[in-house]
Amino acid sequence: MEAKQPVLELENVSVAYDSQAGMVQAVNDVSLKIYENTIVGLIGESGSGKSTLGNAIMRLLKNSAVLTNGTIKVNGKDVYQMDKKELQKFRWSQMSMVFQSAMNALNPVLTIEAQILDVLLSHHKKMSKKEARAKAVELMEIVSIDPSHLKSYPHELSGGMRQRVVIAIAIALDPKLVIMDEPTTALDVVVQRSILDKIKEIQKVKKFAILFISHDFSLVSELASKVAIMYAGRFVEVTDSQSLKQAEGHHPYTQGLIHAIPHLTADEVSIEGIPGNPPDLVDLPSGCAYHPRCPFANERCRIERPAISKVNNREIECHLYDVERKEVVKS
Repeated sequence: MEAKQPVLELENVSVAYDSQAGMVQAVNDVSLKIYENTIVGLIGESGSGKSTLGNAIMRLLKNSAVLTNGTIKVNGKDVYQMDKKELQKFRWSQMSMVFQSAMNALNPVLTIEAQILDVLLSHHKKMSKKEARAKAVELMEIVSIDPSHLKSYPHELSGGMRQRVVIAIAIALDPKLVIMDEPTTALDVVVQRSILDKIKEIQKVKKFAILFISHDFSLVSELASKVAIMYAGRFVEVTDSQSLKQAEGHHPYTQGLIHAIPHLTADEVSIEGIPGNPPDLVDLPSGCAYHPRCPFANERCRIERPAISKVNNREIECHLYDVERKEVVKS
């Protein structure tokens, strides 16, 4: 039986920003595959390279950022080999993105209907306005918003409603891949839950693949089936979400994130933060970038960047999991 083609395939992808200090590596040699009807989470602290990677996939890099190495394929097509016209047609029909701030993503001087119709009519030249309006009504119903709000302007909607409108626009053309970059940021917990439930409900029907970017560890581990943990532009661990319920057997950075999650149902609430701060990408530490904050760091960690080891179906970039030494991290 022929293996399924991944919807998204990242192979040795690196992205750098041109700065006064030279080229600064924001994403460094990452590889990942995402298949149809799956949700893959991407977790990391601010500045780890998550949003840069999302923009690189969409080929929306700006502020002097460039893809310096690797290939990005969506549905088997290299995104960076497309000309401008082909890319314009490919975006939103094959891959789309839900951006961080819904208020900034929506045009404040256009109605919701005008913005949805713009997406539909620009890609479907033969679609009539009547058909486009009917599709807009259908999209609003899919995201549980009364279609009467099509005549509203973004400022007339709540934060949660605006976020769901952005999701409706992202799925308007039935793309195979949807990138969601912090889609619930700045929303209260109840609204977050409502939107996450709606995302899962829509995906179950549409069967598109999702790359869900967030700094919220518990949120992503609950939503996604597979999770990539990013630190200083690299994937330090790629694992299934079920494994994240256990603190042991992970990269030390992943362990730190797990220990930092508050457990509200526990008898005693104990939160252990990760000491120190994420590194400056302009001046990364030698060896493993995490070693200045790692309680398990040794001399080897300071001078040699670790290779990726496979441990219990997880990919972990850490000397403590060196296959030859067969060591494991204890929490």
